Amino acid sequence: MIRVPATLILAASIWITGCARTLEPTSSPEAPVSSDNEVSMPSETEPGEVRGPVYVDSTELLMLESYPVQVRLQVSGALPTPCHALQWEVMDPDPDGRIEVVLYSLADPELACIQVLEPFETSIPLGAFESGSFTVYLNGEGVGEIEL
Repeated sequence: MIRVPATLILAASIWITGCARTLEPTSSPEAPVSSDNEVSMPSETEPGEVRGPVYVDSTELLMLESYPVQVRLQVSGALPTPCHALQWEVMDPDPDGRIEVVLYSLADPELACIQVLEPFETSIPLGAFESGSFTVYLNGEGVGEIEL
């Protein structure tokens, strides 16, 4: 008879339980932001896909040498799993010069996916500007200012 250590059985059961976790869609239109830079937006999008969190590690504003000046937001962080796809929305500047960027992930909750963080780095185009003063917000949190 082969004896299997109890710790091995416990580890296997935890691993199997972790693989069964899925994102549940809700109808929340808002994107709550927590203090640890996690953005959770579990609202239903396209059939079969739900919005998921994005874990932001760092941001940087880049101004390209062109006229008008092209501005990009460089973001690095992690997605919840390799099955999540990074998505964003950039709003035009409001009258106060506020540029809102919403960063989130999309995933199909029916897919079985390994539960490991998937690192990402992306450059998000914010637009081209001739002059002005702008403040950039990522998921409701200020990430920098632009003076042209």
